[in-house]
Amino acid sequence: QVRLVESGGGSVQPGGSLRLSCAAPEKFVRDDCMAWFRQAPGTEREAVASIDKDGRTNYADSVRGRFTISKDYAQNTLSLQMNNLKREDTAMYYCATDLRYWCGDGWNSRLAYDHWGQGPQVTVSS
Repeated sequence: QVRLVESGGGSVQPGGSLRLSCAAPEKFVRDDCMAWFRQAPGTEREAVASIDKDGRTNYADSVRGRFTISKDYAQNTLSLQMNNLKREDTAMYYCATDLRYWCGDGWNSRLAYDHWGQGPQVTVSS
C-alpha cells in the first residue's frame, strides 16, 4: 500500500499560520496530480488546493490568497502553507494523489484521487 505521511498540524489563534507537509513516493510527487482536502465533523470532505505535473495550481475560493500549495522535489513532499487562518479553517486535512499527470477539471472531486494520508487536525480558535 502506498503511504502518504503527513505532519504539521496543530492549534493556532485566528490570524496565525501553519505549514502542513506530506511525504510521498517520488513518482507521485514528480509525475502526478496531488491535492489537499479537508473535512470537519458532520461535513463532506472538500478540496482545498491541487498541483499538477507542470506546477499548475487550483484553489478553493475560501482559501485563495491565504493558502499556498507546493511540491519539494528534493524532499519528495507536498506542502500547504496556511496563513491568516480563520475559525472556518478548522478541520482534518488530508493529502491525496491522483494517477493523472494534470489535475484539470474535476480537481476538486475526492473520487478522482487514489491514495490518501491520515491527516493532522488543524484547529483555529481564540
